[in-house]
Amino acid sequence: MIVDVQNDFCPGGALPVPEGDRVVPVINRLIDRFDVVVATRDWHPEKTVHFEKWPVHCVRNTPGAAFHPDLEVSKVDRIVSKGTGNKDDGYSAFETDELDLAAWLREQGVEEVYVTGLATEYCVKASALDAARAGFRTFVVTDAVRGIDVNPGDIDKAIEEMKKAGVKMISSEEIV
Repeated sequence: MIVDVQNDFCPGGALPVPEGDRVVPVINRLIDRFDVVVATRDWHPEKTVHFEKWPVHCVRNTPGAAFHPDLEVSKVDRIVSKGTGNKDDGYSAFETDELDLAAWLREQGVEEVYVTGLATEYCVKASALDAARAGFRTFVVTDAVRGIDVNPGDIDKAIEEMKKAGVKMISSEEIV
């Protein structure tokens, strides 16, 4: 699962994750190792309550909402849009209105979910926790995620919360 590797979350974007673009080569190196690849994207309307909490970002059909240009999107099996309504945040990949993602993954024979992308303590965490709750063995690829750390320690707290929920931390080297 590739979470929100979009221009607005990379350096120079509207809501940049420090070094967010550095996940791209790691993800591209891993992508062929998996039979099913899902990529999520924030796909916000122009007006949403979400923008009361965050700067305007990833407005659908804008350059900022596009995937990072170096991400190998052609190898993605399913793109899932989230945060599409006026009243939702859409942090988790499983919050999409497009489909029941857990059911779709099961239909594809998926038993394990490996989460990569941006940002560790928001959408990565929410997606990993929901994957674990849905009964998937869930892993976060630590060198293929980056966080914001708005408050120092936020990333570490998110990692601890995921671990307590049974999510395993793994490096890309352990997969490759």
